Amino acid sequence: MHETSEIVWLDAHGVLTLPELAEVCALQVGELQELVEVGALKPLQRDETACVFSAEVVMPLRKASQLRCDFDLDLFTVGLLLEHLLRIDALEIQVRALQTRLPYRP
Repeated sequence: MHETSEIVWLDAHGVLTLPELAEVCALQVGELQELVEVGALKPLQRDETACVFSAEVVMPLRKASQLRCDFDLDLFTVGLLLEHLLRIDALEIQVRALQTRLPYRP
């Protein structure tokens, strides 16, 4: 993988195909398809020929993939981890948004 592609994938507004997501997250395409089938990974768009994913899932999916390797976890557990990591990211965004509404306290 080229160094420049790492930078591109960190843009949360980008989109990735299933093979691209598999490559940057160190998972097999079949494994990602299983995660989609069980609802742990939700594509932005899905049809018979392709799935397109938000780049927002890259970092949580990479973290879940790394934990899988570190602790020899099964794919079902990776799906659970991914759901929780995505939820944590969403909650952190909400907390930051709420913090911006608070009065400044030095």
